[in-house]
Amino acid sequence: MPEDEARSAVLGRTARSGGPRTPGPAGHEAESRDTAARAARPLGTEPFGVDSLGLDPDDLPDGLVVADERGRVIAFNAAAARITALHPRDVLGRSVERALPLEDLEGRRWWALTDPYGGLAIRVGQPERNLLLPGGREVLVAARYVREHPTGPVRRLVVSLRGTEARRRTERSHAELIATVAHELRSPLTSVKGFTATLLAKWERFTDDQKKLMLETVDADANRVTRLIAELLDISRIDSGRLEVRRQPVDMAAAVQRHVDGHVAAGQRADRFRVRVTQPLPALWADPDKVDQVLGNLLENAVRHGEGTVTIDVEPSFSARERSCTGTVVTVSDEGPGIPEESMGRVFTRFWRGSKRGGTGLGLYIVKGIVEAHGGTISVGRAPGGGAQFRFILPVGAPAFMA
Repeated sequence: MPEDEARSAVLGRTARSGGPRTPGPAGHEAESRDTAARAARPLGTEPFGVDSLGLDPDDLPDGLVVADERGRVIAFNAAAARITALHPRDVLGRSVERALPLEDLEGRRWWALTDPYGGLAIRVGQPERNLLLPGGREVLVAARYVREHPTGPVRRLVVSLRGTEARRRTERSHAELIATVAHELRSPLTSVKGFTATLLAKWERFTDDQKKLMLETVDADANRVTRLIAELLDISRIDSGRLEVRRQPVDMAAAVQRHVDGHVAAGQRADRFRVRVTQPLPALWADPDKVDQVLGNLLENAVRHGEGTVTIDVEPSFSARERSCTGTVVTVSDEGPGIPEESMGRVFTRFWRGSKRGGTGLGLYIVKGIVEAHGGTISVGRAPGGGAQFRFILPVGAPAFMA
């Protein structure tokens, strides 16, 4: 259908709904919805409206601005109004250059630079970039030039707008990650450098016991750096969705006991730990290394930051509907001060350390990523003894070759 007929069809729907729209903000806003719907289809196809698809430009998460072949704004949705702090009545019907006087970060007028209507006829649009509105408001802007044929005149200019808040949060997160990594690496590397330089310069002056102590310190600091690098690699894989899970049979009760024995061998009292296992447990297929990483982090947190007895419960998980065993539940509880109620929602975010907590603040974020990569869930709450309680569920999860 030609464009003129499409426009007539829209006007026809208007007439049937009670006559022509009167000029003004309300008329422009109502007309912009039909026009925005037409902007989403190729020219020459059957028009569709809000009624036919249930599509309303105000439902779009990004800002939408549409200008006609004369450069007049004919659509301006609610997201665009929110992002630009402009009211539709101040924009609709105006020249897009005046309605959105965008400038680049060097102060140059963006519309003059891009010239959508008078520039090269082979251009199809502009990639997203940071631009400024009057007053310094920063927005992310991308444009598409809609033509009837590849080198024809621009019939519609479709502009998308996005706020910069999400990007700024990401940039702050990256900056904080870099600062944290730099801080955590500086201490062990300084120690390694100091001890190795001292040993190389004054090897003959130290006894064997002194040399052994220095080398043990260097070894421990090197292990600390290795753990930090492993955490960073895990975060990268979790954020990109590339965390691999190599499923093997896992004896969860034995894995828990192995970690408890390790803490006892490191100097903790044996009576500080209580392990309770409810048999029979289902056959669990999971990544044993990553299960060890989860258990190690949760037990380390309970020992270091909790008080009293650390209780580890291992039991089967049942489906609420069928009462069938679907996985394994592990609960780690302590009797310390616990986690404040207002902090519960931030426990599994990056860099959360709570008050008086050391470390990178990345451990629980990685734990959550590992559990979810297995298809499981993890939660935090208050233990019966008043301390913190972490509870995670791993589904049975047979590997792909057994499916």
